[in-house]
Amino acid sequence: QVQLVESGGGLVQPGGSLRLSCTASGSIFGGYRLGWYRQVPGKVRELVAAINSAGDTNYADSVKGRFTISRDNAKNTVYLQMNSVKPEDTAVYYCNAGVKTILSTIPGSYWGQGTQVTVSS
Repeated sequence: QVQLVESGGGLVQPGGSLRLSCTASGSIFGGYRLGWYRQVPGKVRELVAAINSAGDTNYADSVKGRFTISRDNAKNTVYLQMNSVKPEDTAVYYCNAGVKTILSTIPGSYWGQGTQVTVSS
């Protein structure tokens, strides 16, 4: 069983930056693909970024060049650095872990509780 706990959400102005963190319990963290998904009311949860154990990454077109995903296996933590944020980035962001290929948009088996990100002036 893997438990994921996100932190770092909040209110940020357009053009600003925010870093989300997700810390996992469980010794098999290093072997999983890790991802960040986001969801707004009435819409399907979508993949934002993913990273595998080799460090390969995959990003949604809407965040390429602005967001960076990284992982620290020693700390069992995955990060999402969000730069140049836009109002349309407003959503609940969820950490996800599981056995998936880097290009798959299908989420893994484990979810965090979600953290709200609001981009507004």
